[in-house]
Amino acid sequence: MLDAASEAKSKSLFRSYYKVANVEIDNLEKREFGFGNFEKKIMFRHTAFGGGDELHRYLTGSVPAFVSCSPSLYNFPSARPMERKGWIGSELVFDLDSTDLGLPCQEKHGRGWVCSICQDAVKSECIKLIEDFLVPDFGFSKNQIGINFSGNRGYHVHVDSEEIFNLGSDARKEITDYISGEGVSAKMIFPMIENKNAKLYGPKPSDFGWPGKIARSMVSALNSGDESLISLGMSRSEARLMYENRANIIMGITNGNWDRVKINGRERFWSGVTDRMKVRQSDSIDGNVTSSVYHLLRMPNTLHGDTGLLSRKISSVGRLADFDPMLHSVVFKKGEHDIEITRETQPLSIGKIDMERENSGKRLTLPAYAALYLVLKRYAKFVA
Repeated sequence: MLDAASEAKSKSLFRSYYKVANVEIDNLEKREFGFGNFEKKIMFRHTAFGGGDELHRYLTGSVPAFVSCSPSLYNFPSARPMERKGWIGSELVFDLDSTDLGLPCQEKHGRGWVCSICQDAVKSECIKLIEDFLVPDFGFSKNQIGINFSGNRGYHVHVDSEEIFNLGSDARKEITDYISGEGVSAKMIFPMIENKNAKLYGPKPSDFGWPGKIARSMVSALNSGDESLISLGMSRSEARLMYENRANIIMGITNGNWDRVKINGRERFWSGVTDRMKVRQSDSIDGNVTSSVYHLLRMPNTLHGDTGLLSRKISSVGRLADFDPMLHSVVFKKGEHDIEITRETQPLSIGKIDMERENSGKRLTLPAYAALYLVLKRYAKFVA
């Protein structure tokens, strides 16, 4: 919990941003809004605004720590209960969060902290979602896909398409299930896998859906080298032999003949590969967010109450690879503030600051953005 002085200083900084910021979103008048303080992300919802000026007055007057809005459009967005809002339709949204990835680094720094490994991993998941699923499998154009950094641990992906605008929760759940590999198993990919004496026939790289993904993944691993094959579950000796014979194996896979992939315990191995594909490609997708048309998400270009970073809207899918949230989402670049470390920090790289661990009780003078980040992460407090 923030102390009174830290909350007041944080709120003052947030107000200074909203006074000059142009916070907009399409169809603002038809969206439901929710707001939170520095302790809870959504304290209340069922709020609507008649336009951007009205929203601006609210942001500069009340200065919420979190601003969320609906991907859905409504005839009466402030009505309650939900059934009275008059649902018109909704974007298809995905919420990707680094805490869902089970990364080894999280055991060292905890789920509340976000390191560069976390940021890189969740960005890779975001790219994978778009490049491996939304575009090739569902046929969405990249112009229909919007991406926002959440302001903390991940990304929100929005698909704005007439084809999905009126889909209900059940249809949206089917999309989530497909992306998550629900029901996908080694036996589904390789029907004869349980018969040890039968030749192993399977998918071709040109096949649609998950079978084709498995085939393309194997070809990619064969072309990438030993380490990629080992990451699929092979021993080092198996990986070396596979790599040396990759041309012959790839030719077999291209024709659907997987018998050339000589591996001990093939049922166990391909079951493991299939499971790894699910985790690697989609474990970070929040199915509840995707399937529910009533969920609220962070409004683009508003501040995140746990970091002081901007929930920045990324201009295009092509710009995502070069996006650095700890650089491009920094807002408060002018001025410095004094803080006192209240518990040992993790190493921090933000803006132009690279910090090692700092011990509790130490006083520092830092750029406003770095000071605010540590305060809102509850590692420090502002001092006069």
